[in-house]
Amino acid sequence: MRRATSSCSHGAEVEAGALAQRAAATGSILGGICVVMGRCGAKLREYIGPMLGNLSRLLGRLTPSVCAVCGAWPSTSVCEHCIQAFAQPAHRCPGCALKLPNAMISCRACAENPPPWDRALAVVDYAYPWDTLIAEFKFHENAAWAHAFAGLMHNAPLVGPALDDADVVLPMPLAPERLRHRGFNQSTLLARQLCPHKTLHHALLRVIHTAPQSSLPRKDRQSNVQGAFAVDPFQRERIAGKKVVLLDDVMTSGASLAAATQALRRAGAAHITALVFARTARGDTQP
Repeated sequence: MRRATSSCSHGAEVEAGALAQRAAATGSILGGICVVMGRCGAKLREYIGPMLGNLSRLLGRLTPSVCAVCGAWPSTSVCEHCIQAFAQPAHRCPGCALKLPNAMISCRACAENPPPWDRALAVVDYAYPWDTLIAEFKFHENAAWAHAFAGLMHNAPLVGPALDDADVVLPMPLAPERLRHRGFNQSTLLARQLCPHKTLHHALLRVIHTAPQSSLPRKDRQSNVQGAFAVDPFQRERIAGKKVVLLDDVMTSGASLAAATQALRRAGAAHITALVFARTARGDTQP
């Protein structure tokens, strides 16, 4: 799934070849264009590489795709068989979204020390194949995964009603430095796919740039993000007294979500649902 990055000219050849194969399968004339471009000199390929990449991604959205998990074709990005195999609804703790035996109402940790939000929802475990696909989404510039993940979230029990009941949806913000490096905020892309008319993009702010949570042991994560979030003073009236869905892609320790929740509480939020696509198992050190 990862795009070739060894050089601009080699990347253009890979994009051209991939686009030509896809176009040939669908009878598109773009395949012929890409074959011609693939025979051009390296200098020209250097300039047309980004254009071909955009064309490839656009064509991929308009034509049948291959399942990223099992390779089935034609398929959506994850086929129905793999969704049934790896995205079955699970009984989860309403406090931290960890998977629980059916007989348990909540986990012991949340019973003894409830989190600051009112409830937490997760769609899948942070495990195969979702851990690989989330990394593709976040770290390999494959922002199109937001559409597939949002579709799974919409269809998950409790998520649709939570979104319907919410007044606003707030994506977890990135620090400006990290946003410039990555080029997009994955939580914002998910929010735009899930509930665009309720999403407030800049109401919740990351005001302190901290070390990545994934680089720290669990015991240091809470202090790392303490005070890192704030509500824009000009947006407080859109938060005060409202039901909020706080959206992120993955929950591990929950420290970042907790710090953001505390900022929302200070702004007067009446009810907060922490919603994530994937939840790590307790003790997992992944991001």
